[in-house]
Amino acid sequence: MTHKIRYGGDYNPEQWPEEVWDEDHRLFTQAGIDTLTVGVFSWSLTQPAEDTYDFTVLDRILDRAAAEGRQVCLATGTAALPPWLARAYPEVNRTDFEGRRHRYGQRHNFCPSSPAYRRLATEMATRLAERYAHHPALIAWHINNEYGGACYCDLCAEAFRDWLRDRHGTLDALNDAWWTTFWSHRYTDWAEIEPPSALTEHWRGPDHTAFQGITLDYQRFTTDALLGCFTAEKDAIRAHDPDTPVTTNFMGLYRPLDYHRWAPHLDFASWDSYPPLDAPPTRPALAHDLMRGLKDGAPFWLMEQTPSTTACRDVNPLRRPGELRLATWQAIAHGADAALYFQMRASRGACEKYHGAVIGHAGRDDTRVFREVADVGRELAEIGDATLGARTPSRTALLFDWDSWWALEISDGPSRLVRYVDVVHAYYRAAREAGADVDVVPVTADLTPYDVVLAPALHLVKGDLAERLEAVARRGGSVLATFLTARSDEHDRAFLTDLPGPLAPLLGIRIDEWDSRPADVVQTVLLEDTQVEARLVFEIVQLRGAQAVGTYGLDFYAGTPAVTRNAFGAGEGWYVATALDQPGVDRIVRRVLSRHDLIGPYADQPALETATRVTPDGTLLLFLLNHAPVPAHLTAHTTATDLLTGKRIERGEPLTLDPLGVAVLRLQ
Repeated sequence: MTHKIRYGGDYNPEQWPEEVWDEDHRLFTQAGIDTLTVGVFSWSLTQPAEDTYDFTVLDRILDRAAAEGRQVCLATGTAALPPWLARAYPEVNRTDFEGRRHRYGQRHNFCPSSPAYRRLATEMATRLAERYAHHPALIAWHINNEYGGACYCDLCAEAFRDWLRDRHGTLDALNDAWWTTFWSHRYTDWAEIEPPSALTEHWRGPDHTAFQGITLDYQRFTTDALLGCFTAEKDAIRAHDPDTPVTTNFMGLYRPLDYHRWAPHLDFASWDSYPPLDAPPTRPALAHDLMRGLKDGAPFWLMEQTPSTTACRDVNPLRRPGELRLATWQAIAHGADAALYFQMRASRGACEKYHGAVIGHAGRDDTRVFREVADVGRELAEIGDATLGARTPSRTALLFDWDSWWALEISDGPSRLVRYVDVVHAYYRAAREAGADVDVVPVTADLTPYDVVLAPALHLVKGDLAERLEAVARRGGSVLATFLTARSDEHDRAFLTDLPGPLAPLLGIRIDEWDSRPADVVQTVLLEDTQVEARLVFEIVQLRGAQAVGTYGLDFYAGTPAVTRNAFGAGEGWYVATALDQPGVDRIVRRVLSRHDLIGPYADQPALETATRVTPDGTLLLFLLNHAPVPAHLTAHTTATDLLTGKRIERGEPLTLDPLGVAVLRLQ
């Protein structure tokens, strides 16, 4: 097989008679499909009873793929319980946030602390690895599917207590971390601790908790409990297959699980891209860069995207002509070495029968969607291995932190209207639209490669992060933080010092008060000669060495700083004390980037996305993606060859991208 970007997707031939498989593979060849994800929901097929395994159908699926020259990402099938398992072991069914033990149904329906689930899922992984480790079609292992959800049963309560003993060591330490002297909550026995739920510490849902420390720890525990299920299956596979890479498909900007805790255990990252409705192109781009950042910038797989439409939302718009191609190349531009779809053939029944598919119910090859999929397949075949293994040479980092996400959104005050991802996306969008490549990294990342570090809404500051941010500025870099950054420590306890806590010296400011208002209340901010708008939270800043770059225009704090810059060493620490509108964020971020010559050559084209990758042999690739429904007229900033057309472009020549057009430039 030609070494190229893997192309294909989720395939469920067990739903169909084998004569349909013949037609499927004919169409796969026609569309350039070379990789199939199989077995994702096969548990009830491969294990129809606890003491019975039957791999007959799965054997035929893999053998047929191999005979057709295709490779398989083989799932363990453990994301949905077979009915017999739930009946035999009722404790495997989850208990929900309201304390209700569920009966059998749906998927992602298992208790991660259930010994029966762990035992049977691990045994399934063992049997699959024993059987298929050396199968010629096998290219990767896919454990479970889209891990998520939480359980609040007695098994999880006991597992939570064990997790807390390991994390805190003593009850004194736990009581201090959770500040349990508040409301007479001091624990004297580990058995007194209950999972935070609607029956204990919560009201009005999972974001309203009396004790943020307890809830924060339960979210961490849930991440680790599900991770334990993953690693148990991975260990079972590794006992029989030491070499084939293992992954599971993440969901991008998915709040319930801290993917940074999972990253070391994956051989490569993969994820399913279903952007929010009407999201700007920078929203999936942010998720791509977050996924790339999980493995220190290594390429990832786009494990799922729809070729046409989703089905799970109240309204499910269709991808317009050209949008599928553009989304696929966007993933590749941000680091994907595989572009796969859900689903290959549309299911006839159940909740995904209207979900988009490469092959529809009628099995035709002359639909618009199939033609577009086949056209992308031809392009990927033609470009071959030109982008494989390439990395992104970013000099800008954005810190992304699940702990801060959780802590901010379960906090009583200052405002429940502030959403972590919205703030993060505003600063990411500003940097990307200015033409900067951005690495989205954890707070533990090495910051020495970066000239600019963005830290929006970094609510918790943990470990030695403050010192490492100071080091960035001291050597000449720029650090930008925003409102609600550095409010609390790792346990979500307020810092007993002037805000912004340990970042106060770097930022040169002091914050004693903050004003929170409804979303329809607009505050003005004057940025030099430009007035922009701000909403939600207005921190009242006192200068302690910093200079005011922007000032509030209204209320009793009119004229006080809203945006500041502080000289620190050879660099700068910036602070934005309010939720600026996008033009305001753009203006500040571009000013920071321009100090380091990080404004891209096409930053005047708001609908044009650029992304840079460097191949293993040092070749520099520049991706141009026109997200506008009209042509983009550019002037080439350098000499290059477009790998998609073979056309050579000279510096200074006109360069036009079609509506939703793509160019992959190999720079000379």
